[in-house]
Amino acid sequence: MENGYFSEWLKSYRNYLRMRNYSSSTLDSYEQVIKHFAYYVWLRRHTEITKLVIYWKDFESARLDTSVEVTPVIVTDFLTFVSSMRTYKPKTFHRIISTMSSFYRFLYTQGAVSTNPLMGIERPKIKQQDVKYLKHNQVIRLIDSIEDPRDKLIVRTIYATGVRVSELCEINIEDIDFDEHTIRIRGKGDKIRIVFVDDDTLADILKFIGNRIVGPLFIGQQGKHISSRAIQHIFKHYAPNGITPHKIRHSYASELYKRSKNLRVVQENLGHTSIKTTEIYLHTDIDERRQVYQQFFPLSGTNEKA
Repeated sequence: MENGYFSEWLKSYRNYLRMRNYSSSTLDSYEQVIKHFAYYVWLRRHTEITKLVIYWKDFESARLDTSVEVTPVIVTDFLTFVSSMRTYKPKTFHRIISTMSSFYRFLYTQGAVSTNPLMGIERPKIKQQDVKYLKHNQVIRLIDSIEDPRDKLIVRTIYATGVRVSELCEINIEDIDFDEHTIRIRGKGDKIRIVFVDDDTLADILKFIGNRIVGPLFIGQQGKHISSRAIQHIFKHYAPNGITPHKIRHSYASELYKRSKNLRVVQENLGHTSIKTTEIYLHTDIDERRQVYQQFFPLSGTNEKA
């Protein structure tokens, strides 16, 4: 049993995630969760038993030089502390538990702990929520309502390709193959995928870039790639309340699946590692439901006397 301190294993864990092509933002998010847990453990081990309550401000004096070997009880206490000190949505709380579970699975495989203390921890249920999105005609009306050529093209490109905002920001002109009607996208974890784009959108891109043949497709400040914040501002200015770039990506996925019924293609186009992630984008179209009802339910139409 190697055992060791959080200060030692956090570095190894971050390197492990980096080798698995996790993004920098994900690495920072994971590290913050583990640090908070480590500070809590340190405080529990170095605070007088008469002090029953720990606060976030106490973390300022905490350290990482404490053993990673913990009991399920202290994990439960930490989660109770987190839920009492902050109001987290179930999805965020679920992510905290997943991060800690990932960390301790790593420690267990490395022989740093005898057991994974997260094994018996129950995760909060996340209610399925209807995600507001626009149908095809609504997206087209939104695009047509935008007068600024750049802003119009940004919204159209998201809908035409289904790319994430972060991916759209990083597109270079040289990533676009005008002959093959494709764009090379660098997604999460630096994974490369190819997305397809229609003739009209490509024509708009050609007109937009003019004589430029390299560099960012959409230019932001100081000649660099446009920022995600700038794109979000565009949506706040033009789109209906609640419609974000991600909802337009949702519209893309829903429309593509509704017409193709090919979940695997939708998954690959969106850049999802797991097909379970793709399933949350899908809707059973109301026209399809009506058709199935009328065709098969015994009280409906021709089936009423069957």
